Amino acid sequence: MSTQRPPLPPFTRESAIEKVRLAEDGWNSRDPAKVALAYTADTRWRNRSEFANGREQVEEFLTRKWNRELDYRLIKELWAYTDNRIAVRYAYEWHDDSGNWFRSYGNENWEFDADGLMQRRFACINDTPIKESDRLFHWSLGRRPDDHPSLSDLGL
Repeated sequence: MSTQRPPLPPFTRESAIEKVRLAEDGWNSRDPAKVALAYTADTRWRNRSEFANGREQVEEFLTRKWNRELDYRLIKELWAYTDNRIAVRYAYEWHDDSGNWFRSYGNENWEFDADGLMQRRFACINDTPIKESDRLFHWSLGRRPDDHPSLSDLGL
């Protein structure tokens, strides 16, 4: 039996925006087990050149990711939507264990089942080295504050 993850498809503009923000909040938690629950048990991913199939592989991928990408802060923005699909653009900032900062830019295509669980995720991402002084995402780790500028507001 599947657990529903509202909002459910078919998406409206408002429900798609809500779904994007919920995904952003989950990823900003940096809790691989929690984030993996938003995906179907047999979810299929492509993230850059890496492929993951199923929640267990998603959780393993996210654990590796957040052990490498330190002080991770993410902003997602709705790009487009249809009945059960959402396209987003996003950026996140992080540093490696040597203190080198990066801003990563990406696009994702999501497909959801009837219960609102993501069954497919395809991500393309580019990393750009930045100086720490060029960082734009300065909130405390965790959920982005509601009054923090969006990607569009930041000119990203």
